[in-house]
Amino acid sequence: MMHETQMKLDAHVLEREVARYLATGESDPLACAFPGDHALERMIGYERHLRAELIAEVRRRERGRRQAKVPADVNSPSWTRGKVEPMINGLFPASERQVVLQAAECSIVFLTCEAADQIIREVPYLESAWTIANVYLNSLGAPMLGNEAMQIVGLSLERKCYVSTEYFAEKDPFADYITHEVAHIFHNCKRETLGLPHTLSKEWLLDIAYAKRETFAYACETYGRIVEQAQGTAGRRALLAQYARSPKPSDETVDSAELLDILTAAVEARNGWKRILARCSSSNQPVPRSAPAYA
Repeated sequence: MMHETQMKLDAHVLEREVARYLATGESDPLACAFPGDHALERMIGYERHLRAELIAEVRRRERGRRQAKVPADVNSPSWTRGKVEPMINGLFPASERQVVLQAAECSIVFLTCEAADQIIREVPYLESAWTIANVYLNSLGAPMLGNEAMQIVGLSLERKCYVSTEYFAEKDPFADYITHEVAHIFHNCKRETLGLPHTLSKEWLLDIAYAKRETFAYACETYGRIVEQAQGTAGRRALLAQYARSPKPSDETVDSAELLDILTAAVEARNGWKRILARCSSSNQPVPRSAPAYA
């Protein structure tokens, strides 16, 4: 009788864990609610169980909904190259551009129905699987998981960029999720991973301050769209003035006034990409007052 009661109790606790995960994306790294003879067995079983429940819930919510069709040519490396090559040419020396371009070409994954199912099963970390599920559900116009889920259209994880098919329905002339997400690769990927020269002080592809990562990505996204549509400095200024009158990113980590100031400097420069990088690099950030001063 005691054993049966314990099984019912464990099942109830696991149900609560599933409900919490589906509502928030949070999970127990120690998998205490899952049965098993040792910690590793519990953690593996727990993760598989939560992913299976997540997939089942996604399938329930996607039922009867249709997704925008992804044009066939966008799955080719040349399509991605065309989108991000100006940014990479502007940010990297000539000796490194091809290596970074090749990495960027293979980085974009559109969350079609088929791709989303596989990625939710295989992507590292339960929280990432939950977020990707929400990006996918949002692209269908389906109810998202959790009351406070952000309506994001892309997610960068290391060298992969998972992008919503909403990309093809975007009407904002200054929006480009592809450029935005690839910009995040530059602080997610180590130079050593791509076989580029590296040192202890030059570890990542680009030196971008942690607090400025979103600012950098939004600046690259907007500036990329400006130079794509404008001819010459006067044209860039006109588009920047139009952008200044449009809604700004709702991301609380991005200061809209600072973003506009960075873009103002970029459109006036010969290489605006370098201006953006300089304003967002770690070396350009003020030293905290608590840090010791050295002569």
